[in-house]
Amino acid sequence: MYALLIDIGNTSLKIGLASPERLITSYTLPTDTSQSGDSLGLQIAYLLNHAGVSFTGDEGSMRPTACVVSSVVPGMIPLVRHACERYLHLTPLFAHHDLPIPLENHYERPNEVGADRLVGAFGARRLFPNARSVVSVDYGTATNFDCVTGNAYLGGLICPGVMSSLGALATRTAQLPKIALCTHSDAPIMGRSTVTSLNHGFLFGFAAMTEGLYARLTSTLEGPVAFVATGGFAADVARVVNCFDLVRPDLVIEGLRQLWIEAVRGK
Repeated sequence: MYALLIDIGNTSLKIGLASPERLITSYTLPTDTSQSGDSLGLQIAYLLNHAGVSFTGDEGSMRPTACVVSSVVPGMIPLVRHACERYLHLTPLFAHHDLPIPLENHYERPNEVGADRLVGAFGARRLFPNARSVVSVDYGTATNFDCVTGNAYLGGLICPGVMSSLGALATRTAQLPKIALCTHSDAPIMGRSTVTSLNHGFLFGFAAMTEGLYARLTSTLEGPVAFVATGGFAADVARVVNCFDLVRPDLVIEGLRQLWIEAVRGK
């Protein structure tokens, strides 16, 4: 028994193949609402073939029998639906709508919470079942801190995202170069070039934001509190802070896997 898991974010579309025991492999595509459902379907079929999935019914094939999706991009939903139904013969189930996320949603308007935030928080909750509270920190287009105590999703904080902040700065500042953030230092360096100044300013600036919010949230939430980092910039920040109990770049995919498992067991 295998499942195809798809996390549709504003920047990236992450695809995972999972068994009930673990995530087997994952891939990342750009989120592109201008493509056709056929184009997306062919890409996903190719990636699954690369992962060892056989579409001819071969014995021992890892062919998925379920598809679970989290999306914050409405324009991608019909494309994914078409791709899965035509090329994989799967009917995708969308978190939040087809598969309720088993957390008590305490948002004033529950439908305002992005599915990815809820699925990530749910994944963190399942990874740390003995912690009284968990916080999932997603360094994506925005930096989200999502808080759960017991089985209740309390809400969270939405802060600027690393790459979107850098892009906005480069767009509005004529002499700042566009760079790929990269630094291997464990302490900030006083930059004597623009690239060094940007690299260290962004990494340690976001690290300081993370440490500050960690201190404030752990003093507010019921403890013990587990902090889980995810997103493209998570590993870089986690390297220079002491806040995180776990770094899981695939946290939303893991949350989708857990949703799938619990849905199957509940039948």
